[in-house]
Amino acid sequence: MASSYSLYGKYKRALVTGGAGFIGSHIVEDLLNDGLEVVSLDNYSAGHPINVKHCHKHSTFAEITWDITKATGLDRFFEGVDIVFHEACSKNTACVRDPLRDLAINGLGTLHVLMAAKNSGVKKFVHALSGSVYGEPVAFPTNEDHQLDPVSYYGVSKLAGDRYARLFTHLFDMDVTILRYYHVFGPRQDHSEVGGVVSIFGRRALENKPIIIYGDGTQLRSFTYVKDIVNISKLVALEDGTKSQAFNCASGIKVTINELANAVREYFQKPDLQIKYED
Repeated sequence: MASSYSLYGKYKRALVTGGAGFIGSHIVEDLLNDGLEVVSLDNYSAGHPINVKHCHKHSTFAEITWDITKATGLDRFFEGVDIVFHEACSKNTACVRDPLRDLAINGLGTLHVLMAAKNSGVKKFVHALSGSVYGEPVAFPTNEDHQLDPVSYYGVSKLAGDRYARLFTHLFDMDVTILRYYHVFGPRQDHSEVGGVVSIFGRRALENKPIIIYGDGTQLRSFTYVKDIVNISKLVALEDGTKSQAFNCASGIKVTINELANAVREYFQKPDLQIKYED
């Protein structure tokens, strides 16, 4: 599925942090197909070189290994860059294991990237966030005016990045747009036990292992296809009036985990595949 929007003409050179990750690699791929020069910046703690291996067929692609928690030397990768897609982040599943690292990436790392972008004079900064900044929803549907009251290390660290991004608009008039993702799925998603539920269920079906549901399976999710995330990322870079705005990125289609498990069984034509419920 090709993107509905092209950035060619408005922008020339893009930098994608977390460019070898699940979502970042799809953005990299799409921007290259638009004809842009693209720099992928990744430390490969979550991303994988294979995700962007095919991008090397483009002479306009550069792949750089770098950890955004390291500020010294970062500026040089932003030379000539006029748009940044900041996708690098600590995963939600890692925050309990190492909350200090989580904050270093999502808070300090974001500040480093914003400073490098400011120093290079980027035209546009698109910052990927998460619905976790809202905490436990008290209003449905949850819109962008919902209170920001995160209940996890990850939510707090992502909110720190959100506040830094908005501050750069206030202090330096930087054109920043914030996107809050909801349950993104698609090709290249991590299917390990700390990956996404869609890819985990699919892997277990392929392995003929029981699908494990935590809880009773009635919890609702709004799963969002990764190519739709690419489209909204590019759309806010094209449209005027998105400066200092935050947008929830969700399909709006409500699916229970039970419905997802049954859909996976149907897709793989394994109606007898066991579904197990755990605490």
